[in-house]
Amino acid sequence: MKTTLTPVSSAVGALLFGMALSAHAQTAPARPAEAQKLETVVVTGIRASLEQSINQKKRSDALVEVITAEDIGKMPDKNVADSLQRVPGVTISSAGAGEGGFDENDRVSLRGTNPSLTQTMINGHMIGSGDWFVLNQVGTVGRSVSYSLLPSELVSKVVVRKSSQADLVEGGVAGTVDIITRKPLEFTKALTLEASLGAVYSDLPKKTDPQLSALVNWRDASKTFGVMAQFFSQERHLRRDGIETLGYSKIAPGSAIALSNPDLSGVAYPNAIGSALFEQERKRTGGLITVQFKPTHELSFDLTGFKSEMEASNYNRNYLVWTSRILNGGAGQAPDAGYVVRNGTLVQASFTPVAGRQYVIVDQILRPDARSETGFLNLQGEWKSGDLTISGKAGSSTGKGDTPTQAVFEGDVLNTGASYRLNGIGNAPDSALRAGNAAVFTGTTLDWIFGASPASTKDKEDWAQLDGEYQLDGGVVSSIKFGARSAKHSRDSRFVAQGPKWSADPFNAANLPAWNGQTYPSDFGGGLGGNFIKNPWQIDPAVLKAWGDKFSNRDPLQRQYFPGEFEMDEKTTAAYAMANLTGSGWSGNAGLRLVETKVNVLTNVAIAGSVCAPLAPCAVPGAITTSAFGSFYRKNVENTHKDVLPSVNLKVDLAKDVIGRFAITKTLARPDYSALGGAVSLDDTNLTGNGGNPNLKPIRATNLDAAFEYYFAPRSLVSLGLFHIDLNNYVSYGVSQASYFNEQQKAFRTYNISSPVNSKGKVQGFELGYQQNFGGGFGALANYTYADGEEKGGKQLVGNSKNTYNVAAYFENDWLNARVAYTYRSAFFNGLDRASAQNQAAVGTVSASFGVKINDSMSLSLDLLNLNRPVLKYYADNVDQPTAFYVNGRQAYLTLRAKL
Repeated sequence: MKTTLTPVSSAVGALLFGMALSAHAQTAPARPAEAQKLETVVVTGIRASLEQSINQKKRSDALVEVITAEDIGKMPDKNVADSLQRVPGVTISSAGAGEGGFDENDRVSLRGTNPSLTQTMINGHMIGSGDWFVLNQVGTVGRSVSYSLLPSELVSKVVVRKSSQADLVEGGVAGTVDIITRKPLEFTKALTLEASLGAVYSDLPKKTDPQLSALVNWRDASKTFGVMAQFFSQERHLRRDGIETLGYSKIAPGSAIALSNPDLSGVAYPNAIGSALFEQERKRTGGLITVQFKPTHELSFDLTGFKSEMEASNYNRNYLVWTSRILNGGAGQAPDAGYVVRNGTLVQASFTPVAGRQYVIVDQILRPDARSETGFLNLQGEWKSGDLTISGKAGSSTGKGDTPTQAVFEGDVLNTGASYRLNGIGNAPDSALRAGNAAVFTGTTLDWIFGASPASTKDKEDWAQLDGEYQLDGGVVSSIKFGARSAKHSRDSRFVAQGPKWSADPFNAANLPAWNGQTYPSDFGGGLGGNFIKNPWQIDPAVLKAWGDKFSNRDPLQRQYFPGEFEMDEKTTAAYAMANLTGSGWSGNAGLRLVETKVNVLTNVAIAGSVCAPLAPCAVPGAITTSAFGSFYRKNVENTHKDVLPSVNLKVDLAKDVIGRFAITKTLARPDYSALGGAVSLDDTNLTGNGGNPNLKPIRATNLDAAFEYYFAPRSLVSLGLFHIDLNNYVSYGVSQASYFNEQQKAFRTYNISSPVNSKGKVQGFELGYQQNFGGGFGALANYTYADGEEKGGKQLVGNSKNTYNVAAYFENDWLNARVAYTYRSAFFNGLDRASAQNQAAVGTVSASFGVKINDSMSLSLDLLNLNRPVLKYYADNVDQPTAFYVNGRQAYLTLRAKL
């Protein structure tokens, strides 16, 4: 990974070097140990970890939650995001865009907001994010971090900060998740060797794959120098069975069908109902290396580098009853008698076969080289001189996502007729052919072919930060903290579509890909309910790749797909001052953070109704010509935003064993990248258009928090937390005005653009927590979060589940531990998919873990995930408009751990 430090970074490095020389010249007295600020769990077992958690929570000033690495190991989770769902106020989801739901959770959000409003950091700095799915690379591109690249083996602890304070990096409206890695000098022994060897079995693909990780840590006897290296290599196969309904359209009033069947006028119908089989092999490899140097008690440095790569080859098939082609908005074939309309939706219909009419579209999409990666390099140091402590950090992080090639076969199936029935969200929709056999590769004509479609995205941030703290003797103010930070963040996407190849060769029936008799697995769709098409034919992936290479990848037509591209840079500077406060029976902090954000967005603007030179002259300077997608020019939009972010956190001893916590803070998050930089298309006649909005302001929020904790018995706790988040400049969808060049009038004009716009919203609710040790090694934990959120005008907030809860029971003695957990999340609005609303229905999951201590150096664990085989269900405007049903099966991880 290549890293170039900014001038500010170089200055920080020079300052740290100068402090090192000064520290060798004199040794200043050590300052008093600071009070513990975080609710940290020190783990030597389940019961010990929970006891430490309660003790640290009782002493904590901040509204935080912490999970340590051993906690993650003992929970039934193999992913940091999965573990975080056990924390009150945290919700997780398994997808970042339109790829659908999977078995491994990938995004984290707090208190009923969407993942883009939660900031994820590593060791207090940002991390560039990469995604393997093409729509995450070039479509709806958010700011949430993909946790699929972050194995839990690397984690020392995860700090969930629910209330902000002035010394924290801004960027999360609802809160911040900070993943802390281990440091070499923290280990008790001079040489530590840890390794795990395991296997994961996934019952749907019926595959077993290896899981390897290792840690080597060395430090000298004086604890002044240490090196730690961690490595991981983890593979697993995924199979997802699904029934997808690709959005909804309406029968147009006045159309032929509406005139012949007036009760169908304006009625919604599914665009297509498909039997979708997705298979993927994920290979996650990488490591982390940290070098720590503490030449004196007053001075320390550490340099950390991290890299994680995931190969994510995947093959997606879908056999779809193409309802939108059949009905054609009211201009196509009317349904037979006996159709059913419910809740404004055509939920049941049958279509008699008509010669020459298409009823089915078949997609076979292979992306053999899909991949993602993330990494960082960070240098930080700390110097103490008497009551003054100076610390600094500088570094760079890059995330990438790539889809270098894909082979796609789309075939038309004619003359079959079709029928369907929507079953709400109770069972998957029914689908059937009236004639023909879905399991046989006959009656198929090639509809579309395209091969290599290179797509890539790059996400990068460079940072430099300097902080100071001065201890004061006596009085209400115990210390003063101050500091400054500078960062540059860039994001760009590239999309070059190759093909289609419209020559006669691939459309010749003799040149269609060879079918070797393969169909979907015999157990496809088990657990989804419904009576759908279960045995469609499929092309062998090796055959599809070879066919695509032959007929589409050789196509010379190279096209820049500008609607899928954007570029942007953000430069942020911040400074803060904060006072740590203490008194008799209370403590806290108060501070102010000043932030300036300079945003430069490079917007792609399509030139309406014209193709520029060499085919025709263009009046727009710098216009670019593309033969397949018309013409466009690039427009730079620059904006500067300034924010003042005050914060107050307070902890009060209300009575014996009863603690109250209160906080009022202002926070901000920045709009999603694609909301700022989406390509703009214009209608010069009506002065309208659609696209991104580079003039969006940061999302700003005022947060109110109150928490009450009662420690009613040893190792036991009941807690209540109240929160209110007032969202200003929340990003919604509407109409904005912007100036663009009008090719017809040869001048700039003001257009009304359908685009993301700033709106308002709020989230309010409460969190309940319970923890108790019953004795004899038994115990239980439970929490519940209620989050009631809405956008101005009563619209739904993206990601808002009103109800989430977790229940867990455990047993542990000296050689055996076991835990069973259930997690529930209620329905929530997931955004738009193909211009239709998408909501995810409520879902609950059961997981379990069992561990045996073989001796002091070795242990064996069995982690069981998704034991209840949860079905992920999605719907559009109401439950009578289902959009997807997915089942991913169960996973079992057997792991042998050794430590020397």
